[in-house]
Formats: sequence, C-alpha cells, structure tokens
Amino acid sequence: MSPITHDQRPLALRFPLRGSRLIEASAGTGKTFTISALYLRLVLGHGEGETGFGRELLPPEILVVTFTDAATRELRERIRARLVQAARVFRAEEAGDDLLQQLRGDFPPGQWPACARRLDIAAQWMDEAAVSTIHGWCQRMLREHAFDSGSLFTQTLETDHGELMAEVVRDYWRQQCYPLDGVALGWVINHWQHPDTLLGRLRPLLGEAAAAPAETLGALLEAALAARQAGLERIRQPWQGWICALDTFYREASAAGQFNGTKLGAKTFEPRLAMLRAWCEGDGELSFKDDHFKRFKLDGLRDACKKGVELTLSAAVREALQDMETLEQRLQALADPAEPALRHAAAWIGRRFDQEKRRRAEMGFDDMLARLDAALQGDNGVRLAGVIRKQFPVALIDEFQDTDPLQYRIFDAIYRVESDDQATGLFLIGDPKQAIYAFRGADIHTYLRARRATAGRHENLDTNFRSSQVLVDAVNRVFELAERRAEGRGAFLFREAGGTDGNPLPFHAVRASGRREVWQVEGQTPPALTLWQLAGDEPLSATTYRAEMAARAASEIVRLLGLGQQGQAGFAKADGFDALAPSDIAVLVRDRKEAEAIRDQLYRRGVRSVYLSDKDSVFASQEARDLLLWLRACAEPDVDRPLRAALASRTLGLALGELEQLNQDERIWERRVMQFRGYRQRWQRQGVLPMLRQLLHDFALPQRLMARADGERALTNLLHLAELLQQAAAELDGEQALIRHLSELLVGEIQAAEEQVLRLESDAALVRVVTIHKSKGLEYPLVFLPFICAFRPAEGGKPLAVHDGERRSLVLDPDDETVERADRERLGEELRLLYVALTRARHACWLGVADLKDGRADRSGLHRSALGYLLGGGAALAGSAALAQWLAPLAVAGESAVLPA
Repeated sequence: MSPITHDQRPLALRFPLRGSRLIEASAGTGKTFTISALYLRLVLGHGEGETGFGRELLPPEILVVTFTDAATRELRERIRARLVQAARVFRAEEAGDDLLQQLRGDFPPGQWPACARRLDIAAQWMDEAAVSTIHGWCQRMLREHAFDSGSLFTQTLETDHGELMAEVVRDYWRQQCYPLDGVALGWVINHWQHPDTLLGRLRPLLGEAAAAPAETLGALLEAALAARQAGLERIRQPWQGWICALDTFYREASAAGQFNGTKLGAKTFEPRLAMLRAWCEGDGELSFKDDHFKRFKLDGLRDACKKGVELTLSAAVREALQDMETLEQRLQALADPAEPALRHAAAWIGRRFDQEKRRRAEMGFDDMLARLDAALQGDNGVRLAGVIRKQFPVALIDEFQDTDPLQYRIFDAIYRVESDDQATGLFLIGDPKQAIYAFRGADIHTYLRARRATAGRHENLDTNFRSSQVLVDAVNRVFELAERRAEGRGAFLFREAGGTDGNPLPFHAVRASGRREVWQVEGQTPPALTLWQLAGDEPLSATTYRAEMAARAASEIVRLLGLGQQGQAGFAKADGFDALAPSDIAVLVRDRKEAEAIRDQLYRRGVRSVYLSDKDSVFASQEARDLLLWLRACAEPDVDRPLRAALASRTLGLALGELEQLNQDERIWERRVMQFRGYRQRWQRQGVLPMLRQLLHDFALPQRLMARADGERALTNLLHLAELLQQAAAELDGEQALIRHLSELLVGEIQAAEEQVLRLESDAALVRVVTIHKSKGLEYPLVFLPFICAFRPAEGGKPLAVHDGERRSLVLDPDDETVERADRERLGEELRLLYVALTRARHACWLGVADLKDGRADRSGLHRSALGYLLGGGAALAGSAALAQWLAPLAVAGESAVLPA
C-alpha cells in the first residue's frame, strides 16, 4: 500500500493553524467534526512549520464562538468527548477512527503517553473552556477588561427592555409632541395618534446608527409641512382655472352625444370634477386608485368617444389633460415629513434609551456587541485588541455565515482578517449557502467580504457524511440546473447576469460517503427525491396549493407508517431491519399556517405530530388572548361584560346551549359570579398560578382540550402562560397591573424574551413538523416539503430593508426600483432556505410542486419561488402545462421521480 500523501490526508489534519483562514463547509460535510479535530491539534501542538501553531494550547486559550446557546452546549460536549476518545486512542485503549489513528501516527510512540495526559487535562478543563456565543464572549470581555474597554465592572444583563423602551417613547412624546400646535400638532395626531403607535412604527429603525437630531420635532415638521404646502399650491394653482373649462367641455360633449355612455357619462365625470374642486379648495384629497382619473387623460378620453368622433379641445382643456398624466407622480414626490419625523424620533429615542441603560448599569444582548465594538474603535482600541489576542491567540468562529457587520468588525479589529498574522490563528467556518437569518441581522454580504479578505486562504469540506449517495446526487442536480445556465445569475443569484465568471457564491457539487443503512419500502429502494406535481390548466392560489399538498403529504405519511408497522418500510442494515417510526419523519414548513395545515390533515388520519418553531411567542397564541379575558373576569367578577366574554372564550369551549342558559336562568348566572369571586380571592391570597390551575380543574380543561386536534399545544400554552404570569406578578402591584402587563405583551409593546418562545408540547416519538429555520443544523431520515413552492414577494407601500453591497438600510417609502431589489434579495434568501431544507434528509425527500398565482394576479408566479427559479432559470412559466417540461430534467431513474399529486 502506498503511503498517504499530504493532499490525501483529511483537511482537519493538514489545515494550517496560523493566520486568518476560511473553511467553507457544505451541509452535512462534518463541520463540527472538523472543529473538534482542529481543537485536538491545537491542544497537542500538532503540525510543523505553517501547519502547526508552534506550541501547545490549553482550552482557556482557544476561543470557539458560535451563535446560539444550544449550539454552544453541543459543541462543548462534542469537543470534550473527542478529547476523551483521543486520549484513549493514544493510550491504545481503543482503535478510534482513521483520523485519530493518523493523528497518533504523526507523533513518535514515545510521546503518546504525554499526548494522552495533555488530552485528559484539556478534557477536564472544558468547563473553563472559552466556548461561548458571541454575545456571551463580548460580555465577558467587557467585564474582564473593564479598564481597557471603559466599561463598568458590574453590569446587569436585562433580556427584556420593553418597559424601559415604552417609558423612553413616552418621554419623547412629552418633550417633543406636547409643545406642538397648529398644523404640526394635527399631523402628529393624524399619523401617530399616541406613543404606542409611534413605538410600533419606529421599532425597525432603532437598530440603525443615527446622530442626535439637531432640531426639535416641531421645527422639523413646520419646515417640512410648509415646503409641502408650497409645492402643493404650485401644483394646484393652474387647476383652479382648468376645472371650469373641463366642466364646460364634458357637459357640452356629453350633451352632443360624443361619448360612449357606458364608458363616460355624467355619473363618471361629475364626481371627479367635484373631487378636483374640493382638492383645489383644500378640503379633500385626490384618489388615483384603480385609474380613477383615466377619462381625464387624453388617451382615456379618446377611448371613451364614439367611433368617428373627433374632439375639439381648448388650450385649457388640453393643458389639464396633459397635466393629469403626471399629477399623481408629482403629488407623491412632494416632500413628506413622515420619514424625517420618524427618523428624528428613532434617533432621539435610541440615544435616550442607551443613556438610560447606562445610567441603570444594564445591558441588552445587542449592547454587549456595540460596547465592545466602540471600545475597540476608541482611543484605547489597539491596546485592548492586543490584550484579547494575547488571551486568545487562536479563535474558531463557527456558523460564520450568520455574522453581521458589527460582529465582523469586532473580530477584524482584534485579528485583522486581511493581515494573515502568523502569530495568531483566526479560522472562520461556515456555509454561505445556509445564510438564512437576515431577519435577525445576519448579513451574507459580510461573509462575502471576509471571503474576499482571505482570498487564497480558503479550504472546502466537500464530502457529505449525512445523506445517501443518491440523495446527494439528486440535490446536486437541482442546484446545478441553475448554476450551469450562462445567461442566469447562478443558483444563488450572485453571479452577474449574463456572465460565466466572477460568482462569489457558486454552487459546488459535493461528494457523498454514503450510509450503511438503506431506505426500503416493500423490498424496493424508492427514489431519493420525489416531486409531486399538482397539474392544472391555470395557476393555483396559495390556499388551494396548501390544502391539496397537505392532504397529499399526510396520505403518504400514513401509508408509509402503515407499512412500517407491517415491517414493510424501514431501514435495512447489515445486522437487521429498523421499521419506520413516526419520529423518523419531519415535515418542514415556513410558518404556523403551513404547520396547522399539515397537522390538521395528519390528525384527521389518526397520526399525532409535534410542532417546533424557533421564534413563535406564546403571547401570540389564542390561549394568551383568552387568558386575558379570564383575568379580567376574575378581577371584576361582578361586572357582566368581562365575565360573559371569559365564559364565551374559545379555549374555555362552553357549549352554546350552556351559554344561553346564562341569559335565561339567573341562578346559573349567580353561580358563575360566585365561582369567579372565589378565583379572585385565591388570586389575592395565593397568586395567579394557583388561581389559574383551579380554573383549569373546575372547567375540566385538560380532558376537554386533549380531545381537540391542537389540544396538547393549547394546554402547554396555558401552563406556560400561567408560569410566566406568576413570575411577572412578583414585580407588579395588584391584579390590574398584571392585566395591563399581559395586554401590552399581546399587542407587542413589550418585546418577547427567550423564555416566552413556545415550548415543545410533547417529547413523545411523533411526526415532527418543524420550521425550516429551526431545522438548520439538524437531520432527519425522511423529510417532506409539501409547500416548498410557496413564496411571498416584496411589496411596495410598506418599509423594506435592502442592501447596497456595503450596508443594509430600511427604506420607509420604497419606489419600484427598491421593491425590485428587495424582492431579488428575498428570492436569494429563499434559495438558501431551499438549500437548507433539501439537505436535512438522510435518505429521501418529497416536494410538493405546482404552478402558483403571482399574488392576486391570474398569471403564473412560480418563477418567483426558489424552486421555480432553479427549474426555469428565472424565466416565467409559459403556461401551467409547461411545468412538466421544467420537471423533466429532474426525473432520473433510481434517483428522482416526478409523480402526480
């Protein structure tokens, strides 16, 4: 056997442990395995020259950063286990895998006992290891280097600053809005109404850096409104003379029978002339909805004339018709104080909010990063960076594709990504194809910036250890369809249109190591990728698509589970056969609506499921709204209205006949009043949690809820809410304060903290319904994607976040170009989301495919979805029947199949 050359060795053993370097790890290619191996090498001082760091390191000297607490715990334990296993290999107590055998072979046998001791010591030190989230590490640096960073020695981490933010907004309202009068006051009343409305509108702007406003809100509004009024008067001035001419012209032409009566008559032009008069007099606004003034434009007027009629237009009428062509655009272009006023409020409130947190010696999660960044950019930043570098000479940044510009600036200030400093090691590990957290601030452009900065120092993990060979080949084929098209923008929209080179985010096909077990159904090996085509002559609505595909997926899941119970579906291994179980199946969805659709269909077929999401708040549930009704009734049981509302709540679920008896029999009503008086007494004496538990018991809610399809979810939410309210009650004074606190949480005035995220309703072996975001980093034997063609395009009329290549900004009043750019970014994010979804499965994946309507229009919109873009290269579908042609390249025997839904 020939010796293994350097290039044939695993990347983890030949990777240089100096300088700044980037490892791109496609899904399932062993990223955590590689991180653990690099950790072993650093502990052992493995490698010579550039491939080694030059000395042995202890766990407190190796910084490992990832982006969630769960990932931190998992990574710490995986590294600890790997250290223990490696120590046993060096002591020849077990064989270990090929990598550990090669690692041991790089040391002389006489050093093996010493290596084992170092590994044992490192494993024992893992509780002190620098493995943490980026936020936790920044907080630690601010605390440990308080002098150098200019921060306080003791600061409190506050996860919920909702109350403080609401108070700061009220301060702004008192200082900036109370002194207003005249048109400025009228504008604020019409647009903002009250502080709570203002908070909801400015929240997306609070993360943007802004200087303190130089003028008051009153001065800003008066100047902007005056400029707008002056511009409006210039536009309106000629119309005051044109309206009379138009009135005369339309009446005379109508009387002469020149117009087609069904297109233009007195019922059409008189209301519009009246609207124009009111607008000119300052008593009304013009409506251009549905081309309201079509017949007041030259082309529209000619279209309304009878055949053969030649209109004679006076100069005034002709000028008015020409002016109407651009009137809407010119009115929209007038200076609108809405955006500058909102940015004024955001800048003032953001500054005051930060001052209040500093005064209270409090920090939120984002403050940890911002304050460390400010310290590194400040006068003492060079010294602070040097101190941190000395403390952590090597840093491994996991999930680097989820880094935002602020986080990148922190690491760049410490380790200088471009410099390739050989005295330190900065290893960035991630997969840009899995950058799916833009809504949390993660920025793929930041990753691409780091990619350019480390040009020539890249490595790739290109062997998938998760999925079967045929599934890897099938997924490769899906993305290569778009990647090969020279006229397109690549599989992930980053190649210049029409170009073949210069793609900063290409798709590279990966190899597969294969799996030892084989997915079988009735003795056969099914296709790894199944596409269900919902055929039709016309594009489907999103509602129809969701309903049809939920039923199709549920039926197939039931069929497979039935075969699993008979031993006809499962996973064949060398030593036996594992029958398919419900927990082997995951259905990946985008949101709660899709989750409810598939769970309802599964429930109807007698299959239980559990829903997992990483962002839904328990306060957004129906149970939270009903619980508020219960609390109001318990606080005031003698008031009819709140008590009737509580008894009629959906969660309580009383029958209509029982509710009607409350109106007919006064004794029954009195019993209910006495019952809720008892709840009030228990609330006052023992607390809200005992009171709610008594209420649940009295109405037999656990038994009744469990009879519902979503009963387990509802009961879990109620118990979760009761615990949260009990915690909140300890800091609030009285029943009304708790009711107000809950009502604020329901309308989103207080931002939901981590402990408010929906809890898992069951840990039983059920079919798992998981959001695609939640599934990232996980794997499942079988995956269903029944709604993968659904899309929600970016729309105008509301604020949109867009990226200009340097930074992301919020555009409050987007124009058509901004909407188009935002929609392109949305499609890029959904392409990466599709990649995550397709790479979760080990053996097989099912996709629901159909031609979908483009919003409310009847035309096809499938090309605006991620899968549609890959299939058609960005071109629109030429009729729903042409979908079969798009799917044909994916039908490969033994690999993929296209079946009717």
